[in-house]
Amino acid sequence: MGTTKAIRLDYGERGLEVELPERAVVIEPLHAPGLPDEHGAIADSTRQPIGSPPLRDLARGRRRAVVVFSDLTRPVPNARLLPPILEELHAAGLGPEQITLLNATGLHRPNTPAELESMLGSELVRAYRVVNHNAWDRDALAFVGRSPLGSEIWLNREYVEADLRVTTGFIEPHFFAGFSGGGTSILPGIAGEITVLRNHDAQRIGHPRARWGITYGNPIFDENRAAARLVPPDMIVNIALNRERQITRVFAGSLEQAHDAVGASFDREVGARVEEVRVPGDEPRGLVVCAFGEGPHASARASAPAARRP
Repeated sequence: MGTTKAIRLDYGERGLEVELPERAVVIEPLHAPGLPDEHGAIADSTRQPIGSPPLRDLARGRRRAVVVFSDLTRPVPNARLLPPILEELHAAGLGPEQITLLNATGLHRPNTPAELESMLGSELVRAYRVVNHNAWDRDALAFVGRSPLGSEIWLNREYVEADLRVTTGFIEPHFFAGFSGGGTSILPGIAGEITVLRNHDAQRIGHPRARWGITYGNPIFDENRAAARLVPPDMIVNIALNRERQITRVFAGSLEQAHDAVGASFDREVGARVEEVRVPGDEPRGLVVCAFGEGPHASARASAPAARRP
């Protein structure tokens, strides 16, 4: 059989050890070190945002805030991401009873109380009202207009009726939306079923510009952003993560300027290092095994193509 080597794949809850032939080529993700002070970096990003006033200034005088967070299918460390944001809201005069944490489930199932506690931590679950978005409940949705492509845009009513809106999430190249984060927190995150299904139809996913890292001219990205513009967040707070789910970068500010900074950063930092992850040689491979990641988010079947992400 020849010599082999042990490889650990990011799979399941604890990873999977496998034996591969010694000749197998192993490609690891580009590593970025975690921030030494995640809490401080998030707080600082909301105080010196990109293209918007500081969050504390935006929140002064507001009475009803909604903070949108990612559901269990995304590897976002919500329990570490949300507290610095909530502290800024409290410093502006908002009490816990004035803040709703809205779980951006899209068309996914609602997360259970136990799952919400594992995602947010027991302290946040006890202190704040936590709501699962429901894309099928028409009473919980509000029609806010049409996209330039003619789609009906239905969004979560609590988000629409709030007088302060903050969206959070993580950013990575997305295999048909260009990049995650930004407008994806709104569509599909808190959109109605009819809106999501139109946005994710076969024609748009099959568009030649619906690809990794492509934003403008990508019909899915363009509609996500157009939907978000109809009822824009006052601030987005998006993070980049490494393989260990440590926060490596924070992008906070206006929907468009902060999210556009993501693409510019990707082109500058990752594009310059592409040779480090290029497979040696041009010959076809007989078998390619891709690991998507560890944790509950990796169990979503629809996310399997993301194992091919750069």
